[in-house]
Amino acid sequence: MLQPKNNQLVLVLDFGAQYGQLIARRVRDLHVYSEIVPCDTPASELAAMAPSAIILSGGPASVYASDAPTVDVGVFDLGVPVLGFCYGQQIMAALLGGKVGHVDKGEYGPATLVRDGASMLLADTPAEQTVWMSHRDAVVRVPEGFQVTAHTETCPVAAMECPRRRLYATQFHPEVRHTAYGNKMLQTFLFGICGLEPTWSMEGVVDALVSSIRAQVGERRVILALSGGVDSSVVAALVHRAVGNQLTCVFVNHGMLRKGEPELVEQVFRQQFDVPLVHVHAEERYASILAGVTDPEEKRRRIGTEFWKVFFEEAAKLDGVELLAQGTIYPDIIESGVRKTGGKASTIKSHHNLIPFPDGVQFDLIEPLDHFFKDEVRELGLVLGLPEAMVYRQPFPGPGLAIRIIGEVTPRKLAILKEADAIVREELDAYNARLFEQTGERNSEHSCWQYFAVLPDIRSVGVMGDERTYARPIVVRAVESTDAMTADWAKLPYEVLGAISSRIVSEVAGVNRVAYDVTPKPPATIEWE
Repeated sequence: MLQPKNNQLVLVLDFGAQYGQLIARRVRDLHVYSEIVPCDTPASELAAMAPSAIILSGGPASVYASDAPTVDVGVFDLGVPVLGFCYGQQIMAALLGGKVGHVDKGEYGPATLVRDGASMLLADTPAEQTVWMSHRDAVVRVPEGFQVTAHTETCPVAAMECPRRRLYATQFHPEVRHTAYGNKMLQTFLFGICGLEPTWSMEGVVDALVSSIRAQVGERRVILALSGGVDSSVVAALVHRAVGNQLTCVFVNHGMLRKGEPELVEQVFRQQFDVPLVHVHAEERYASILAGVTDPEEKRRRIGTEFWKVFFEEAAKLDGVELLAQGTIYPDIIESGVRKTGGKASTIKSHHNLIPFPDGVQFDLIEPLDHFFKDEVRELGLVLGLPEAMVYRQPFPGPGLAIRIIGEVTPRKLAILKEADAIVREELDAYNARLFEQTGERNSEHSCWQYFAVLPDIRSVGVMGDERTYARPIVVRAVESTDAMTADWAKLPYEVLGAISSRIVSEVAGVNRVAYDVTPKPPATIEWE
């Protein structure tokens, strides 16, 4: 747990909510530290964590189902404010003597909320406002001591509270953007009701992490597999700030990174940060193991297996390495169901994160980012001085360009794709920058979240310079997304697509056609392989 010095901590009890992570993020966005814990955590354990407030998430179950998740009723007697959303309101009511039932008609999506008298939680919000509902069950009778503070046309108890016990709840979801005044309600809860202060900042976090890493490492040596991606780069900068040359980074260059990326890694970590860096040029080794391979899963398997072979060959050359630093982030921990205590080392075994460790190899693990969301990791990177080009790097698959080349990977195909992909990124980087200037948001409504080129295993006929050509096409893929679970194709202006097409055909030898992929996910995936 990375609790700040002022000991302000908001715990989010997770009942399997679709928006569980979002609640924690909204609290952190208001500069108060929050963590997600399982809903069945005993009240005594929660008390030991000394929370300043507790939020009960929503969830997909019915409170009366035989396998419905529940919460230790002692949570409501810890003496700290508790706020429940949706299922969180229903379980609060059910455990404290109220009643939950089926309403005549479920509410899914926007609804008009009407306030009923005075309310501490809804203070300074309009008498009527739009909120986001997602439920079939609802509270039909509040517990003793509670008052109904809002309703909708369908839901008679859209919000309730018991100020004496500092218990508050809503049937709607304040954490989603569709609830017009949801952020105001969270501010009121955190700062008005709980009396917290917005003091959690990334600058303070860096100082705390550096101290924690120093204490954990001591005089030992650390190794890190550096890919040039956001997570591993931030870990490298952070651990190096903490322990200096006790860290060695191993950068395995398999030859399938994008144009300019190996040079960027060298420039940032050798020249800017002066990190001990082992740059392993394994391009020929990978070209050999991929020769003749066309199946995408086999390509992934060979690349992943070979990566760790190369990494541990280099690790064996270093004396006294006992720790492995890794860029595991908070969603990885949550989704895996693993509960961890921040700042503690754990011994990794051959199955950890699917890493094929050799027999007899054992490291203690440093995961300094295991309590941070992706955009928070990016913020940490900026505070640490990493360049924006690295911090805001797009999601990039471990096998690299190998799975954006359909069919066999050859040096010639790699050369074509690297040049075409560089043009796509240059043009869409510029397009995104223009949108950022207009909106101030890095992932605004019409900006691209991920964009790249794909090289299919076909040729097509063209005419260039009055001569017939029989060359390769390039497919451009650009999507809008926030989490990669779903994605829509980016509605790029024709002039942007035209510039990309014109440049690729003119500047990349061996290409005579450019196509644009307009398929959402689902039914397609973002990557082609």
